[in-house]
Amino acid sequence: MKNVEVVIDGIAGFQDTPMQPDGKWHVHDPARPQPPIVTPGTFSTLATPPSDAIVLFDGKSLANWRDKKTGGPAPWKLEDGAMTAVKDDIVTTNEMGDMQLHVEFCEPEAGQHAGQDRGNSGVFLMGRYEIQVLDCYQNKTYADGATAGIYGQHPPLANPCRPPGEWQTYDIVFNVPHFGAGGEVLSPGYVTVIFNGVVVQNHQAIRGDTNWKSPGKYTAHGPTGPLALQFHNHPVRFRNIWVRPVPVVNEP
Repeated sequence: MKNVEVVIDGIAGFQDTPMQPDGKWHVHDPARPQPPIVTPGTFSTLATPPSDAIVLFDGKSLANWRDKKTGGPAPWKLEDGAMTAVKDDIVTTNEMGDMQLHVEFCEPEAGQHAGQDRGNSGVFLMGRYEIQVLDCYQNKTYADGATAGIYGQHPPLANPCRPPGEWQTYDIVFNVPHFGAGGEVLSPGYVTVIFNGVVVQNHQAIRGDTNWKSPGKYTAHGPTGPLALQFHNHPVRFRNIWVRPVPVVNEP
C-alpha cells in the first residue's frame, strides 16, 4: 500500500504509517509536537581534537572514507577545509563501537526548498542508526525527522539550529546495542546528542535500524561498525570530524 502524504499546519508527513511503540504517533506524523526553538550559545565549533582522538577528517584528505556503494574512493568534493556531499553515501575505513564523536556541518542556502527537501543528510552510527542532518532553521518538518532526531523514532528535545551558511556542531556519545547468542536484544543502543551546545538527545534508547516510514527494529550485528555520512541530493558540507573510543564501565 502506498502511503498518502498529508499536510497539517504546513507540515507534510504521514498518518497511515505504523504507530510508534508508545502508541501515540505514527512514524513521520505531522501532528507530533515540534521541538521548541532555542537560540544556541557558543560551543565547540572548530574544537581541537583531544590528544587521543582518531581524526576521521582534517579538511585535507578523504583517505579515511570510501564510497559506500562501490567501495572505491569517496566521491565527495574537497574544498576550503571541508568536504561537500555531491554523490553517494560515504563510510569510514575505520570501524568503531562505543564512542564520543564530534562532527561539524554547514547547510546550503535554502532557496525554494522546504521540509525534508532542505539540506538533508545524516550521520549514521555503525552505518545503521541515523542522527538526522537537516536545515530546520525557520523550517518545519515531521518531528521525528527534525535536525538531531533519531530518524523516524525520537524527535530532538529542542531546535537550536543556526541559519544556513553557519557552521554547526554535533557532539555525540554512543553506546552500541548488545545481542544474545540467538540474536535477541540484550540491551539497545543509546545515544546522547549535544547540538550547538544544547542537549537534544539524553541517553536516548534507539529502537533499531532507522528507516523511512518504519519505527525500526534490530538486526543482530557485531560490536563495531563504520560511521557513514549520507548524500541526500543536497550539498551539505562537513569538517572537523573526530572520534574517541569510550568504553562503558558498568559499576554502581
